Amino acid sequence: MDVLIYLVPMALLLGLTGLAAFMWSLKNGQYDDVQGAALRVLSDDDVRK
Repeated sequence: MDVLIYLVPMALLLGLTGLAAFMWSLKNGQYDDVQGAALRVLSDDDVRK
């Protein structure tokens, strides 16, 4: 049970780090154009020689 003293704060820290990274990506516009990215994948603009 002594290991919980280390694991619980570490889990909370990792969770908060992930939440902070997600909030940072929202703030910087990473999810603004999801339809455009989906359509760019389907376009065949490659020129093969």
